[in-house]
Amino acid sequence: MQASCTSKVATATVPAQRRIISLLIPSPANLTSHVLHATGSDAVEVDIEEDTMERMEKTMEATRRSFGTVRTGRANPAALDRVMVDYYGAPTPLRQLAGISAPEASLLVVQPYDTSAIAVIEKAIMQSDLGLTPNNNGRLIRLQIPALTSDRRKEMTKIVAKLAEEGKVAIRNVRRDSMKAIEKREKESAIGEDERKDLEDAVQELTNEYVASIDALAKSKNEELTTV
Repeated sequence: MQASCTSKVATATVPAQRRIISLLIPSPANLTSHVLHATGSDAVEVDIEEDTMERMEKTMEATRRSFGTVRTGRANPAALDRVMVDYYGAPTPLRQLAGISAPEASLLVVQPYDTSAIAVIEKAIMQSDLGLTPNNNGRLIRLQIPALTSDRRKEMTKIVAKLAEEGKVAIRNVRRDSMKAIEKREKESAIGEDERKDLEDAVQELTNEYVASIDALAKSKNEELTTV
């Protein structure tokens, strides 16, 4: 067998082309599986490579969303995605409590669905790492987006690096799980040594591609921070 997914990552998008290797193993499996009922036996067909790609893609999307929350010098509602509000004693995402819009390039407007929550929403924004000062008129909150200072850009760059590292750690954790699954299949004699090596090569190649994609996203975000 030959490992696929040989296309190079030039952007933050990972190619969808892949080789599918399926293995019959006893149920249950730790990895996401595609169930195959065969002659009444409890069998599960697990596609390790496809599962690895699906899990890494979810991690990639989560990392992409996290980068969207990093504030630049232009108004972006996604910048408030990480703000958590103490709403009746429960930490609640701001987006669940208010509509957020950007009517101007340097202005965000937060309109609470429940106006009685406006004070705790204002407090949550002030306590966040966004560096924004809320203007509360009792019905909605206006957030003027100031141009980033040199020090603030450096802070945002550090946040980008932290988010990128968290994403890459998550990718490597998926790799670790997949490698353990491959090793288990070989010990069970479900696959031979050659098949194990092919699977390991394929998983490692996916890992390299997704890590490179996260690095590309981080580079793009840092360029945005330095040019705004």
